[in-house]
Amino acid sequence: MANICILGGGFIGRFYAESLCGRRSKDNVTVVFSRSETSVARFAADYSVPHHFTDMEAAVQHPGADLVVIALPNYQHEEAVHLCVKHKKAVLCTKPLGRNAAEALRMMQACEKAGIFAGYLEDLCYTPKFLKSLSSVKSGAIGRILWAKSRETHPGPHSDWFWDLNYAGGGAILDMGCHCVEISRNFIGKDVKPVEVMCWADTQVKPIDAEDHAIGLVKYENGAIGQFEVSWTFRGGMDLRDEVMGTEGTIWLNSWLRTGFEMFTSGAGDGGYVVEKAESSSGWQFPVGDEAHELGYTNMFIDMFDAFEKGHQPSETFYDGYVVNAIIDAAYKSAKTKLWEPVDLPVWRGLTGLSKPSVYQEYDQEHWFIKEEILPNGDKKVIVKKKASGEILEIETLKTK
Repeated sequence: MANICILGGGFIGRFYAESLCGRRSKDNVTVVFSRSETSVARFAADYSVPHHFTDMEAAVQHPGADLVVIALPNYQHEEAVHLCVKHKKAVLCTKPLGRNAAEALRMMQACEKAGIFAGYLEDLCYTPKFLKSLSSVKSGAIGRILWAKSRETHPGPHSDWFWDLNYAGGGAILDMGCHCVEISRNFIGKDVKPVEVMCWADTQVKPIDAEDHAIGLVKYENGAIGQFEVSWTFRGGMDLRDEVMGTEGTIWLNSWLRTGFEMFTSGAGDGGYVVEKAESSSGWQFPVGDEAHELGYTNMFIDMFDAFEKGHQPSETFYDGYVVNAIIDAAYKSAKTKLWEPVDLPVWRGLTGLSKPSVYQEYDQEHWFIKEEILPNGDKKVIVKKKASGEILEIETLKTK
């Protein structure tokens, strides 16, 4: 059993509390912090939390909590982590770990030096569909991964600080690209080094200094490509989709808008909350049966607390958060220079010296295999390349009916 202190009484803090209360049926939220007395008192009442504070350090050091969950704005993450280090409290931090890789690295190294447990709360790497897909990828079902693409778009975040570049540290890339980058890393292999990034970013709609739309490519040492698409300008709700292409197959995931639950309403009733980032309470709606579970929160906390109790690392660590921040730093640089920019990783703990593996498949001793296809007339066509001359030809055409 874990007694938990949640730092942050807002949107994400409440999502975390919903996931924690009654899921493993043995964890208790015992302490909560918010800067707002009104917000923290309401949170404490809603979730029966016995101790609430508007002083962050008082909440962190409270003896009634074993572990601290950081659900704060980006600019407060480092302060909160250092308080956990100071008071020797295990810590779980929401995404992104830092506003940049330098912040993330300081947080990671401080926790490691203090010897405290630290987990990175990257919920979209724990959704049921993602976990099932990752299991298939690891079993070799779709072969060697060549390309992993992740998309998150919606009309924009829910709190004012997200829109302020100084507080948030970035725009849509940092807010949602952190999800997309880590999803692709999992599929490609988290021990495969990201080497360079090409990114386009722009502020197309919102009156802000940060980007509200971006597309990026991340090149990995083994030749695989990760792709992210993020936007705060997308209309129609929240769109979460992933694609993975391997040498032996493909996976398509749609985690939000099209999940098999569709409803039309004229707007009758109380017109209340439907689903995260829904833009209207009338017309066609796309609810989700169990939001916290479908977004990965329940599986995420099961992994985190099981790892904490058993003394091993969770699936997502502060090191992962640091690598993600480093990739995003390169994306921001590329968006300005319009060039491929290297990923700066002074601390790398994965494989080194990888190269792109051979992509050729032999047809016979004299030919490389390119493609086999059944044509509309029933013939089977095989296209090959001669090893000696490089000539490409159809080596055989057989009637199959």
